[in-house]
Amino acid sequence: MAFRRHFSGGPFEAKLAYCRALEADGWIFVSGSTGTDPETGEMPHGVVAQCRNTLGTIGRALAEFGAGFGDVVRVTYMLPDRADFEACWPVLQEVFGDAPPAATMIECGLISPAMKIEIEVTAKAP
Repeated sequence: MAFRRHFSGGPFEAKLAYCRALEADGWIFVSGSTGTDPETGEMPHGVVAQCRNTLGTIGRALAEFGAGFGDVVRVTYMLPDRADFEACWPVLQEVFGDAPPAATMIECGLISPAMKIEIEVTAKAP
């Protein structure tokens, strides 16, 4: 089986030995991604801004394989505080709209206290 890997250049990819996304046999697996602003390298304070940035990172990774959010079949949301999740719902509605994937939300600790949300997805390549 051939693998294609995408590296976004994020600092944790090298430190933790992983790639942002991997395509195998027509499936795309996007690693857990967080809300660092790709232009400034800063982490916004609010969960909604982090959610938007995170989805931007995921969207760019999917695009590397010719896919988009309509191809996502599974999404996992991880938040340190489940009470923050509802504020993200309008953003998720914008992104997934009429093609929502199967989803799970997990309340858990993230690698940095500044991180308010981490998202990972699985998609079927078009």
